[in-house]
Amino acid sequence: MFLRVLTLAGGLTGAAGLSQFPEFSQQYVQRLGGAVDELSRFVDEFDADAAGLGLSRAAALADLEAGGAMGAARADTMGRVIARHARLSEDLQVLEAAGPFTRLHRVGHLGDAEIAAKVWQAYRPALPLTFEGVVFAGAGFLGGLAVVGGLGGLVRRLAGRRKAAGAARAA
Repeated sequence: MFLRVLTLAGGLTGAAGLSQFPEFSQQYVQRLGGAVDELSRFVDEFDADAAGLGLSRAAALADLEAGGAMGAARADTMGRVIARHARLSEDLQVLEAAGPFTRLHRVGHLGDAEIAAKVWQAYRPALPLTFEGVVFAGAGFLGGLAVVGGLGGLVRRLAGRRKAAGAARAA
């Protein structure tokens, strides 16, 4: 009886947890879009400054780096900004093209730690009333049942072997 209650609790926990994924991923995509917009502004301004001097992006970074310690530090920072912009832009493109179910398959594109931390900080779980929320809840429920039920079965098997070994020694 206790194992059944524990298994049901595992299923409900899985349902509650996984049902939040569609909304969390949607909020992540919103924040990702904001981050890409802001980084685009910086990169576009840098590119415009470079073009105004007749330089390519790479040449402008090299020129900046040659300008002493501060210039080298700024060139390094700008290089990281440009690389992050490219990575986040790709993630945004992939995630915007994906529906809630496909986003689970593309979960690696939800991997920017800074954005995920900010989403998690502001996120408030809610009862999922959308189709995808219900499907994710059902999958989480079944997954929770399977995990807790499997662990319970393993514990029963181990306990049965110990009991059988103890009975064999006693005989």
